[in-house]
Amino acid sequence: MPRSRTSAAATTSRGRVAGVAPPTVERLWTIGEVSAFLGIPIATLHQWRYLGTGPDAYRVGKHLRYSPVAVQAWLESECRREVSA
Repeated sequence: MPRSRTSAAATTSRGRVAGVAPPTVERLWTIGEVSAFLGIPIATLHQWRYLGTGPDAYRVGKHLRYSPVAVQAWLESECRREVSA
């Protein structure tokens, strides 16, 4: 009789390895969420993107998305730049 294959690591019903946390990925923000967070119009974000300033944005299909960490880092760098000027 053929023996069934067994894995050295136990897996859950969803195929994940037991005892290992799945990788965490932050949900990306939409342009509307960034606009609300920064308190600026969406048009300003579009203009900054055109000029090459502002927080980095990524295209996901036809949509713009922003990393919350990158937006917050950009904001902190802008605040430091304003204070030192």
